[in-house]
Amino acid sequence: MAASTPIDSTDRDRAKAQERLQARAPEMELIREAQAGSRAAFDTLVRQYEQQVLRLALHLTGSEHDAEDIYQEAFLKAYRYIGNFRFECSFYTWIYRIVTNLCLDQLRRRKTRREDRAVVLDRSGDEIDLLASVSDDRSFSNPAKELDRKLLGQQIQAALTKLTPRERMVFELKHYQGLRLRTIGEMLNTTEETAKNTLFRATKKLRLQLAGLR
Repeated sequence: MAASTPIDSTDRDRAKAQERLQARAPEMELIREAQAGSRAAFDTLVRQYEQQVLRLALHLTGSEHDAEDIYQEAFLKAYRYIGNFRFECSFYTWIYRIVTNLCLDQLRRRKTRREDRAVVLDRSGDEIDLLASVSDDRSFSNPAKELDRKLLGQQIQAALTKLTPRERMVFELKHYQGLRLRTIGEMLNTTEETAKNTLFRATKKLRLQLAGLR
């Protein structure tokens, strides 16, 4: 009986893989139609992912203006190079790869970040949600706490400027977008191990920078 366990596990893995392929089938057909010249098929793909693309660009750049520019450029590039799509990954991964590369270029040029960044770590390894530093309707009830939030936001901003654009990108994709390191590696044209090492460096730098927060 024990010998059947690996076979059962393999069968389950194959079944899951088959389910994923079946789920992607309609999208794959749209891509083939777009490659054949169907603008309607490409427009359908755009509608499926435009909100995710715009949201990702906004999170990564912190600028509505830059996000809108990247959104436009990303889909223009996707349309121009849809013929190069080889079905080795999902369209989701492919378009996200285009967006992240455009954002990396923008960050390298600008080398600044918005003040209300993602999740960072204090010296004990606990997560600090920077969104908590954003004012809300309850802030007037506790001015001291609101001031602490603003100061925290400034310290976190200072810490994030110490990261390289690629470190910030990996950190952002992992903690803001919740993506797996393997997917991040694919998007950045590198390996999962390299993405993991980059995330480790980013986390270590942030811990050092934020060591005196608490």
